[in-house]
Amino acid sequence: MENFVFHNPTKLIFGKGQLQHIKTEVPKYGDKVLLVYGGGSIKRNGLYEKVIQQLETIGSVVFELGGVEPNPRITTVHKGVEICKQEEIQFILAVGGGSVIDCTKAIAAGAKYDGDPWDIVTKKHLPTDALPFGTVLTLAATGTEMNSGSVITNWETKEKYGWGSPHVFPKFSILDPVNTFTVPKEHTVYGIVDMMTHVLEQYFHPATNTPLQERMCEAVLLTVIESAPQLINHLDSYELRETILFSGTIALNGFLQMGARGDWASHNIEHAISAVYDIPHAGGLAIIYPQWLRHVKSLSISKLNQLAIRVWSVDPIGKAEDEIAEEGIVRLEEFWRSLGAPSKLIDYKIDSKIDLIADKAMARGEFGNYKKLNNDNVIEILKRSLS
Repeated sequence: MENFVFHNPTKLIFGKGQLQHIKTEVPKYGDKVLLVYGGGSIKRNGLYEKVIQQLETIGSVVFELGGVEPNPRITTVHKGVEICKQEEIQFILAVGGGSVIDCTKAIAAGAKYDGDPWDIVTKKHLPTDALPFGTVLTLAATGTEMNSGSVITNWETKEKYGWGSPHVFPKFSILDPVNTFTVPKEHTVYGIVDMMTHVLEQYFHPATNTPLQERMCEAVLLTVIESAPQLINHLDSYELRETILFSGTIALNGFLQMGARGDWASHNIEHAISAVYDIPHAGGLAIIYPQWLRHVKSLSISKLNQLAIRVWSVDPIGKAEDEIAEEGIVRLEEFWRSLGAPSKLIDYKIDSKIDLIADKAMARGEFGNYKKLNNDNVIEILKRSLS
């Protein structure tokens, strides 16, 4: 395995009734708070009122930024940064899913920068500081509640990039499975796909001698595969919501990638797709990822076979290596389809602009840590994903 240093400072507060920790955690950082949230679901389900009550109890002066988009936009980040600077905000509280938290990370870093926060997203400026922030998670999916990564879209230029900084780890994250009960089936499925692809991206890496990391990845995948079909038929099950919520966090809080750097090329391609078409991130991943696996099959046949046998219970007896690998990929596709995830770009009425998507994906040059992809590779994967 590769040499590594692991550090994750986020305080994870997990379980039923944990919202009360707002009263003890927020005052550590100040009393002027910016509350960031999405399209209003937290007001409909009552969580907004509960958070406000907690903040009022400790005398917080609350400012609000609502309306964060599913693919959070730099224009919304600008609004948040402006509030922070004008009102001298001391702490940000993100209440929502991954998009809300990703947006909050950009606001937190942008509030400590004199230039355009898009410079941070495009890595023209490396943050040296950020406002402290915490999260109340409402969707099991991205893992951003316990990592230092973020993805932001510039809709005007049709660009969408991931970025990160050690300064934007949440100070704390409150994960109560009850707060995910009202997430509809469609978005529950998207969250499941998202966390599974996070694990798979880390599973395929160029490092050697990583048996424990691979077993850890397989354990998360097996847990999700066992629980997900039950959850989509019992959306109000505390136990199933609890399992999936914790799985999403473990999938991308750094534990699985110690000593091995995953690929992440599929994420880069999907970012380009949703920058142009504004589709759900996980929906795009469900389409792209199996085709990426087929593209790298010759390079990773032994790892694909391992995944097929250990995770998908493919019987290898009497089968060629290529046959085993393909059966594993098919079972992944079938599993996601069985949950209700899309399988082709045509499902989102995407049948053109392949060259434009490839151009957006290639904006920073060849990419992928397991296998470097060039423009022709990206176009091949996209064409296989169409219909």
